[in-house]
Amino acid sequence: MEYDEKLARFRQAHLNPFNKQLPGRQHEHSADKDSEDLSPEDSPLDQLHQEPEFRCTERMMDLGLAEDHFSRPVGLFLASDIEQLRQAIEECKQVILELPEHSEKQKDAVVRLIHLRLKLQELKDPNEDEPNIRVLLEHRFYKEKSKSVKQTCDKCSTIIWGLIQTWYTCTGCYYRCHSKCLNLISKPCVRSKVSHQAEYELNICPETGLDSQDYRCAECRAPVSLRGVPSEARQCDYTGQYYCSNCHWNDLAVIPARVIHNWDFEPRKVSRCSMRYLTLMVSRPVLKLREINPLLFNYVEELVEIRLRQDILLMKPYFITCKEAMEARLLLQLQDRQHFVENDEMYSLQDLVDINIGRLSCSLTEIHTLFAKHIKLDCERCQAKGFVCELCKEGDVLFPFDSHTSVCTDCSAVFHRDCYYDNSTTCPKCARLNLRKQSLFQEPSPEAEA
Repeated sequence: MEYDEKLARFRQAHLNPFNKQLPGRQHEHSADKDSEDLSPEDSPLDQLHQEPEFRCTERMMDLGLAEDHFSRPVGLFLASDIEQLRQAIEECKQVILELPEHSEKQKDAVVRLIHLRLKLQELKDPNEDEPNIRVLLEHRFYKEKSKSVKQTCDKCSTIIWGLIQTWYTCTGCYYRCHSKCLNLISKPCVRSKVSHQAEYELNICPETGLDSQDYRCAECRAPVSLRGVPSEARQCDYTGQYYCSNCHWNDLAVIPARVIHNWDFEPRKVSRCSMRYLTLMVSRPVLKLREINPLLFNYVEELVEIRLRQDILLMKPYFITCKEAMEARLLLQLQDRQHFVENDEMYSLQDLVDINIGRLSCSLTEIHTLFAKHIKLDCERCQAKGFVCELCKEGDVLFPFDSHTSVCTDCSAVFHRDCYYDNSTTCPKCARLNLRKQSLFQEPSPEAEA
């Protein structure tokens, strides 16, 4: 009878909208009658605060687990801080071990343990008052709202549980971390380095040794060694430096120095910082191949096929002065490679990767065909800007990007290649321009003045 009275008082103090009145309970009417006779001194809330919630007794377990599973866990009523919650979790674990395996009471105790752990995580990582934007060391962090995507914190290398944890992502370098790890970040944003000093390390794995790093991680300065005590030293193939396991996750990336010097595209292990830097730099045209390694064009046939870049530069003046081409926005065909319409010397690492797999050659061929079709066939204005060979004065209209033509370097006149190299005289257009200049600067004769 004592147990029934306590159960009635507990239910009276913790009403749940999901609970339903089920008929056939023997103690229901007596419990309601006893609850009405309770004095204010013996209120249920006072008795709950006087009695400990987590006692490893079967009667107390029945008292807490008889309620609906949608109600808040019993341990959350008294546990107001982290220490009390931890103590409640340990007691709940002990209760689970003492209960029979695969029993309903044990399952309910596991549910209670989950609720307690969720509450503990909320207290350790609050997300209500967190700002949406945080700026630290040139990082611009935005609070993420995705709850289903599982990520890994770049600072502590642990999993970010989006359902119960607050986490941020830098919009510049895509650095991800818990909100509690923000103030521990010591590395500035890689985006600032890319913006101010966009260049690659062109020496292949410039290793200097662990002694030059004082046997510490190059980023977080944690002690490292090749023996793995206290932490394994992992080498970054891009910088040649050694990092700890928290700063080096064995990510694979193509190394620019190996591509330029050896035409080697095999991915190698790099640190997290190098990985972010290479990811941001992959599409930036900062490689001047003819200056860094001019012999590369003699041994790599794929690079010779990219001569179509020169033809596209010769087509650009036609499109700039053509109204139809500007309306059709033909130059936007190269919007992912804007440097192709600016010069023919600079390459990005992504260009070299696409050249190696044959993707860039096919793409440039299609764009070159589209541009040539507009100039030679579709547009009358562009056709009118063609040239006639003044040496043989025969054949069709010539354009500077035709494969069988040659262009005068002084006046940009276009001739047949055979005619241009076979003719021993000077360019006819250059001769006319020189004669015109002489006539303009020639002093008038006295007879003409008279």
